[in-house]
This record gives sequence, structure tokens and C-alpha cells, in this order.
Amino acid sequence: MPTTLTLKNIPDDVYEQLKVAAEMHRRSLNSEAIVCLETVLMPTKISPTERLARARQLRAGLNTKFRARDIDALKKQGRP
Repeated sequence: MPTTLTLKNIPDDVYEQLKVAAEMHRRSLNSEAIVCLETVLMPTKISPTERLARARQLRAGLNTKFRARDIDALKKQGRP
């Protein structure tokens, strides 16, 4: 059975960040706080193999292929 928790003396800036995050994720403040707590207290462990597979999947989904020389040119762009 879920337990009720009341938080007191939340700093204004923390409250505002929680409020913005809740709006962005279309959640209530309560739901956003629970998700934040779960993320910090019960992180999921991903194996190195799974992490690499996810990275490759993300890379494959990119529309643009960057070459090393293109990246170097972009880094130097606007520098003396």
C-alpha cells in the first residue's frame, strides 16, 4: 500500500524546477516528485552491452553522418 509523505521547507528554486519539470512532462507535482525520487533511489542498471546497443541505435537514427574532419572544422569555426 502506498504511503503518504509530506515535504516541508522546500527551497523556492527546487519547487520551481519541480513545477517546470511536471508541466513539461504533463504530470502533477506529486507524480513528478515520485518519478524524481525513483530515478535517484532506484536507478536501473544497464549492462555495457545494452548501453552500447542503445548508443548504436541512436547513432543509426541520426539523419546526418558526421566525419571526423567535418567535426574538426565545426569545432574550429569562429576561432582565431
